[in-house]
Amino acid sequence: MSYELVEILRGAGHPRLLVVGDLVLDRYTWADAERISQEAPVMVLREDHREVRLGGAANVANMLRGLEAEVLMAGVVGDDEDGREMRHQLVRAGIGTELVVTDETRPTTVKTRVMGRAQHRHPHQVLRVDRESRERLCSSIADELISALQTSIAPSAKRRVDAVLVSDYAKGVCTPELLSAVISAGREAGIPVIVDPASSGDYRVYRGATAITPNRTETFRATGRAIATVEDGLAAASRLCGDLELDTVFVTLDSDGIVLASSDDTTRHVPTRRREVYDITGAGDMVLATIGLTAAAGCNPETMARLANTAGGLEVEQIGVVTVTRGEMIADLLKGPRSACEKICDRATLSELLVVRRESGQQIVMTNGCFDLLHAGHLASLEQASAEGDCLVVAVNSDRSVRGLEKGPGRPIIAQEQRAAMLAGLEVVDYVVIFDEATPEALIETLRPDVLVKGGTYTADEIVGRELVESYGGVVKGLGLVPGLSTSEIVARIREADQQQLRRAG
Repeated sequence: MSYELVEILRGAGHPRLLVVGDLVLDRYTWADAERISQEAPVMVLREDHREVRLGGAANVANMLRGLEAEVLMAGVVGDDEDGREMRHQLVRAGIGTELVVTDETRPTTVKTRVMGRAQHRHPHQVLRVDRESRERLCSSIADELISALQTSIAPSAKRRVDAVLVSDYAKGVCTPELLSAVISAGREAGIPVIVDPASSGDYRVYRGATAITPNRTETFRATGRAIATVEDGLAAASRLCGDLELDTVFVTLDSDGIVLASSDDTTRHVPTRRREVYDITGAGDMVLATIGLTAAAGCNPETMARLANTAGGLEVEQIGVVTVTRGEMIADLLKGPRSACEKICDRATLSELLVVRRESGQQIVMTNGCFDLLHAGHLASLEQASAEGDCLVVAVNSDRSVRGLEKGPGRPIIAQEQRAAMLAGLEVVDYVVIFDEATPEALIETLRPDVLVKGGTYTADEIVGRELVESYGGVVKGLGLVPGLSTSEIVARIREADQQQLRRAG
């Protein structure tokens, strides 16, 4: 499944998405804890530097840019310095601002965060100050924005959008009238409209959307049902899907992954792998952005959820709100848990997968051998080989190739498919490929590993393929031998034991 998701990301293209919602300017002040005042209980922080980041719906747009989408932003800013900074940051990120409207009656929403460090530990938020208006847009501004949105979504639009994402932070932009207009326009144009709902409020305003993406707490508030288990999530998602006439509901359950319900009454739990969580800020936006990208690419809901799990997981592993790239997602998918059968590839498929690995900055290591009667010596050699780079490819001699090496009568003892399966079951091994030639030179030419290694008594000069690998700047290494742990020695001991048993019996 990981390989399929990788190919989907590689083939998703650069869809054009429209993001609608509440724009937030995040101002960060980074500081180190200096002292606690003796005269009063005051913490004194020494400022290190400041940053300005896109927040709210603008953060969703920025995350889409990180995912290589073309993005058009729709929202409202004030006629103030922060509003001008917001437009500057959007343009700087490559986000279209044609649908960003200025409202002279309200300030630009700003969140000022003080991020403190103590004793060089991970920074954490010490204080946040918000400046905002939660009043609904005035009718003239709302009408102007609705008209522009309808024109942009309509089938007759000069530059058609592939999906619409609504990021509702309940700050007055996503009025019932605006939501109804956007959802209706999307339905008429056949364009998915996906909503990240407000944390509180009446979810009936999202009726008829393609999908919504509430988290555990938001789902509880919308349904009145506590989401303590996956089964609770499935039931709540199914209820929301039916009540709101949605195509799909994605309920994010943090470490439990995502549950989804569809209009055909099917439900599904898509688990995620456990990760180190440093900061959950921005995870919901990352999930929305990924679901939007994959919806624009025509993916099914389960695929959307699997990729959203990956993107959201990468987001929480980092401090603060950061963009996650397709390359990072691909690298994470490829290094994640996989079944043994997924690791066994033919050389053409493996060559394509290694291209993806290289694009994500990984170094490819290759070793080869018969690996008949897998033993501790093999394991030690493979662990050494794995430490030489990021991705270990094990090339295995086919049965016919082994017989041509004059390993002795009855070799190989284990058939090639079983030898490959045993190797693929090892955690240190990323890929296994079987080759039929007497030597792996042709395979090396195809795969072009960065590092070629070989266990046993070989020196670097004796390793087959050395000149080829060094010709394109690669490295060749001999790994040595674990005494008494060669397959030939083990086979000899077994046969000697059999002979002794026969002599005693005779």
